[in-house]
Amino acid sequence: MPASSDDVADTDVPPVLLLLHGGGPGVDAESNWASVRPRLSTGFRCLAPDLLGFGVQIAGSDGIEGPRAWALARARQVLDLLDREGLERVRLVGNSAAGGAAALALLAMAPDRVERAVVMGGAGTGPLPPSVPFYDDPTKQSMRTTLGRLVADESAHVELLDKLADVRLRQALRPGAESAFRSMFADVDGPPPIDLAKIATPVLALHGECDRVSPVEVSARLVDSLPDARLNVVAGAGHWIHVDRPDEFCSLVGEFLSS
Repeated sequence: MPASSDDVADTDVPPVLLLLHGGGPGVDAESNWASVRPRLSTGFRCLAPDLLGFGVQIAGSDGIEGPRAWALARARQVLDLLDREGLERVRLVGNSAAGGAAALALLAMAPDRVERAVVMGGAGTGPLPPSVPFYDDPTKQSMRTTLGRLVADESAHVELLDKLADVRLRQALRPGAESAFRSMFADVDGPPPIDLAKIATPVLALHGECDRVSPVEVSARLVDSLPDARLNVVAGAGHWIHVDRPDEFCSLVGEFLSS
């Protein structure tokens, strides 16, 4: 399966860090990681694919229904990428309900391929949202409102949020994007849940203290279910820890993945 054009290596210096983006409407890897990728690239060779259902990976995702099926499909996508790149073992950061859930699925599916992992915002282990974000009112204002909930203080990111609203509105309205997104939240019987107790990979769970999307308790329960995991609650950060607190985020990620 083709990866995005952004799947090229930043440098020739190991270790390799795989960045798996979040799952908001219109997201892609480039915009998700723009605030931290340059700094992370000083210590890691970063790969950041568009995950199935987003960016350039909308086509070919028909028939996937429900969050567990999407997580497994994305884990298989990531394995394909690692095989194409000739990478036996990587570090990993997985953001929220798309990248975080895919990261957990990958740790269960191929534990020998990931040395250490960071997951953010509960990694999709909380309950499904009561409604599908944005698509019931697919306007720029709706997108801007959706993005505003992801940071702790909108007034600190007005220019960024306005710019992202334009970018993500265009991407969210691409052919097939809405049907793919809605299917990610389908409450259907699917594959059995991942057995978190069997994931032996060291995991750092990061959660913003002021997260308005997923409460800290979701990550606390996740950490309690994993054999080798710890939780770090980032003060003053919302769901987008890497946007609200980019320096602290990069320090926490770098220290954990390099230890």
